[in-house]
Amino acid sequence: MTAKKRKITSSPDKSVVMIVDDMQSMRMITRTSLKQMGFKKFVECPNGHEALKRLRLMNIDVVICDWDMPEMNGLELLRQVRNEERLERTVFIMLTAHSETELIHQSITAGVDGYMVKPYQPAALCKRVNSLLASPIELND
Repeated sequence: MTAKKRKITSSPDKSVVMIVDDMQSMRMITRTSLKQMGFKKFVECPNGHEALKRLRLMNIDVVICDWDMPEMNGLELLRQVRNEERLERTVFIMLTAHSETELIHQSITAGVDGYMVKPYQPAALCKRVNSLLASPIELND
């Protein structure tokens, strides 16, 4: 079985990014980093349960999600997204403090498109997101 290649097909200024993290400060840091790349449209959710509700109602291009959250964690959200036909093509990046090989493997098996460990450098997040754009942009290092 080969993995599907998911890409963010809209340009950054037209893409909608969902940031899912129970810590408001982490959502703000992620949003600020992506604004530097030209992303302008954001939806923020404090847990996977709220994110799934919004994903079902909205067109989201990319989800950037923490692992540890109340109500529904990031891996559970990822599995739900991959199991719904309308959502399965959504680009999904796990941005978490978990660096254990087993958890990374679980994410890959569930269909994650990118996995980053906190703490991270904003430039590293931008590079990861840029690698998932169908038309990458030139980043200033």
